[in-house]
Amino acid sequence: MSSNLTIAFLSICRMALCLIVLSPGPANAESSQANDTDLQSALATLSPERMLADIRTLSASTYNGRQAATPSDLQSGLWVWEELRAAGLGFPPLFNGPLASPSISGDEGRTLGIMAAIVPATLFETDPLVRLGTADQLATAHISADYLPLFDSPSAEVRGQIVFVGYGIVDPVHGINDYAGVDVTNRIVLFLRGKPDHYQRPVSHADKVRFARDHGALAYLTATGPVLNSYEAKRGVTGKPSAFYGQLPPDQAIPGAWISTALAEQILAGSDGANTDRLRLLQEQLNKDPSSRSQATDQYVSLDWNTTIREGLLTNVLGFIPGSGPDTILIGAHRDHFGRPAGLLFPGADDNASGTAVMLEVARALAKSGIRPQRTILFVSFSGEERDLLGSRLYVSRPVAPLSSTRAMINIDHAGIGNGRLTVGVTGLDKRVAQAAGEPAGLASTLDIYGFFPGGDHVPFKEAGVPTITVVSGGIHPHYHQPTDTADTVSPEILHAAARYVLSLAWQLANEP
Repeated sequence: MSSNLTIAFLSICRMALCLIVLSPGPANAESSQANDTDLQSALATLSPERMLADIRTLSASTYNGRQAATPSDLQSGLWVWEELRAAGLGFPPLFNGPLASPSISGDEGRTLGIMAAIVPATLFETDPLVRLGTADQLATAHISADYLPLFDSPSAEVRGQIVFVGYGIVDPVHGINDYAGVDVTNRIVLFLRGKPDHYQRPVSHADKVRFARDHGALAYLTATGPVLNSYEAKRGVTGKPSAFYGQLPPDQAIPGAWISTALAEQILAGSDGANTDRLRLLQEQLNKDPSSRSQATDQYVSLDWNTTIREGLLTNVLGFIPGSGPDTILIGAHRDHFGRPAGLLFPGADDNASGTAVMLEVARALAKSGIRPQRTILFVSFSGEERDLLGSRLYVSRPVAPLSSTRAMINIDHAGIGNGRLTVGVTGLDKRVAQAAGEPAGLASTLDIYGFFPGGDHVPFKEAGVPTITVVSGGIHPHYHQPTDTADTVSPEILHAAARYVLSLAWQLANEP
């Protein structure tokens, strides 16, 4: 992104700060009330080719994988801002206070359509190195194929014996302690992602890291087990190492890496490779009852890398189409991904350049329609979704429109790959509302309507009492959190279906009595 765009942005901000507010009013001089014919006309303007072009732009090396709170993420946000401006949307003036980066600072700390905050960002200074084997002979593992470091991991220079600790859960009140019977002091633990079938309480990755640290572990490995639960199978979870943030403050974190299922199986098989099914058998036992199956292995691992923490600018981009009444519909999609750690580019085409492209195309269609909706439609490009939903939590803490008058938040994520169906998660609304929106878009038979969809930028809104609808393309997403998540894997047909549905849904929610 060139400096010219930043300069243009600043110029517009300074000229228009006091002129545009998020308040009811006509979208343009030609605006009129909405009807079904107008909706069909708007649906006809949606362009899969334009959305694919947007995805190619965002996922290109120009933006370096859009890691939150980095200059590349800011530049991608300014690109989104320019696209919303070109579509004819308005921008709310926002006060961000004093910022470390003056690149988007307007008059008196104000910006137009940019909500910003200073947050820490972890950067890898050296290529990570993981080596595994016996005590006296370690072999170098292959990054991406065998492992990925946790991308907010502290620096590592550790070596130790690997101890398998099941799912890595400690909850004596409910009869589960995966650290029973083993000593992990100055060792490196291996725990499985998720939780056993019989355990109904929530447990996070951060919880598991705390348990490991509190029991004296130097570091940890995590892996997807060979036995997938129904949700994992439906979502197409694979055994590949996954890009991930550990989500712990630096003073609580220990080094960690996500390893492949195959490598975890190799560790449990032992140095002679004789027990090839040991991990599967252990996981099956763990899924049946809470008894500890933890055990030391004869395998050792070393983790070596240097990271540094730098402050950076987290930016949400906001644009709106004004309505005739006081209420608001919010349409959001995160644009951040994992950046370029250790020289690996994570393009993030499906996750979530696709959702961003759908959001932009819906904004273009609604603005072009000339219809004045009954409710203001606010579009938000979130950053920091991969970092514990930092951008959406920022918005909820500083809402542009009152949360009490936000009738619904529509979240778009992973909208470009799958089986041709759409997965729709609904909270706080009758599911029939979500189903009905599929009719005018010709998608009623391709919707799978559920309740709460776990994870995503809708979560802070749900927690704040705002009704939410999450739209995700259904089926397997084989490149999820992988360097292979590139634009050439995205389906224009699936993109088009997602955009038609979101437009129809937004139209219904913004114009219903």
